[in-house]
Amino acid sequence: MKKCLTAITLAACALVVPVTSHAQTEIQWWHSMTGGLNDWVIDLANGFNSSQKEYKVVPTYKGTYDETMPAAVAAFRAGNAPHILQVFEVGTATMMAAKGAVVPVGKVLADAGYKFDPKAYIPAVVGYYTAPNGQMLSFPLNSSTTVFNYNKDMFRKAGLDPNKPPATWPEVVLAAAKLKASGVSCPLTTSWQGWTQLESFSTWHNTLFATQNNGFGGTGARLAVNSPLHVRHIENLSNMAKQGLFVYRGRGNKADAPFYSGECAMATASSSTYATIKKNAKFDFGIAPLPYYPDVAGAPQNTVIGGASLWVMGGKKPAEYKGVANFFNYLTNAEIQAKSHQRTGYLPITLASFELTEKSGFYKQNPGTDVAVNQMIRKTTDKSRGIRLGNFIQVRAIEDEELEQVWAGKKTAKEALDAIVSRGNEQLVRFQSANK
Repeated sequence: MKKCLTAITLAACALVVPVTSHAQTEIQWWHSMTGGLNDWVIDLANGFNSSQKEYKVVPTYKGTYDETMPAAVAAFRAGNAPHILQVFEVGTATMMAAKGAVVPVGKVLADAGYKFDPKAYIPAVVGYYTAPNGQMLSFPLNSSTTVFNYNKDMFRKAGLDPNKPPATWPEVVLAAAKLKASGVSCPLTTSWQGWTQLESFSTWHNTLFATQNNGFGGTGARLAVNSPLHVRHIENLSNMAKQGLFVYRGRGNKADAPFYSGECAMATASSSTYATIKKNAKFDFGIAPLPYYPDVAGAPQNTVIGGASLWVMGGKKPAEYKGVANFFNYLTNAEIQAKSHQRTGYLPITLASFELTEKSGFYKQNPGTDVAVNQMIRKTTDKSRGIRLGNFIQVRAIEDEELEQVWAGKKTAKEALDAIVSRGNEQLVRFQSANK
C-alpha cells in the first residue's frame, strides 16, 4: 500500500486500512439479590467492568435462592448455564455432589495464576466453602450470620435500658413481658426460623445439629435436633407464643418487615438486614449477639454461616474461566470488600477488609455492626464449624412445617422436633443413596 502523504489521502487511507477490534468476553452471572442488594450486585459488576476492557460481567436476577439453583441445573443440562451461579449456603452439599456441573473456584483461580491463601479469609467463612483437601469450592460473596436486632425506642418506653439488650434467653423473656405490658403487640419475632432457632442455635451452644460433625464428616450424617436442649428451647418459645410474647410472622425473611416498620420490638435475623433497617427504620435501633442459655457449657461458641457463595459452572471455555478468575480476584480487594461489608451488613470475607473497616472508625460510628464479625471470628469446634447436609433445602422446609405446628399449638416441641429428625433423615438417606 502506498504511503498516505496528504490530508486528503490520509482520510482515504483511513477507509481502507483494516481496524482490529477485540470483542469483550462476556461472563454471565445469575443471582438472587433484590432491592438494594440487587443494586449492590450491579455496582460490583460495573466496577469490575470499568477496571479493565477484556471482560464484561453481566449480572442477571433469576429468582429466589430456591428458584435459581434448579434453574441453573436445568440450564447446564441444556448447555446454556451461566458462568457464575449464586447459591445459598444450604445448597453447598448438593453443589459439591454435582460432579461435572461445577468447577472448584480454587482450580479456576490457580489456572489463571492466582494463589488462594486460606489464612487471608475469616476462618468460619473459608472453612465452610473449602473441601477437606483445602481447595476452595466456591467464592463466598455474601456471607452473613444471625444477629439480634432490637428497637431502642420501644425499650425506653418499656423502661428497659436501650444500651443493654438481653444477653440470655431468660432475659429475653423478661424483656418481652415488659414490652408487652407497655403496649407492644409483637415483642419478639424471628426470620428464617430453622436457621436462627435450630441451626445457629446449635452452633452458638456448641451442640450438634447433626451427627458426623454436622455433615462435614460425610453423607451418613443424621439430624440430632431433638436433644433435651433443643426441646427446652422450642418449648420456651412455644410458651412465649401462647403468652403473646413471641409472634411468628411467616417463613423466610417475612418477619423482617414488621421489625423495619416498628411493629416488632426484637427479632433474630440475618446480619444483612442492617442496610435495610438503616435505610427504612424511623426509630433508634441496636444490634446485639444472639441470646444463649447461660447454664449450657461452652456457650456462646460461634454462629453458623448464612448467605450465599458463587459457584463456577462447568463446560466453559478457558478464556471465560480466566475472566471469572479475574472477577473473583477483583472481589477480594480489601477496599471493595470493606465497602461491601459496610454497605450491606454482610461479613467481610477477608481479615484485611475487617481490619480496614475497623481502622476507618466505621464500627464506632455504627455501633453493633461488628457483632456479626465477632460472632464468626471465634475459634470453631467440630460441633460449630457449620452445617453441610445434602437435600438441605428439603430439610429446611420440614423445619418450617413442623415448627409452625408448634406455634399453632397443634404439636408439642418434642413431637415437632422428633418429626423433623425422622422426616429430615429420610431426605438425608435419599441424598446418601444418590451419591454413593
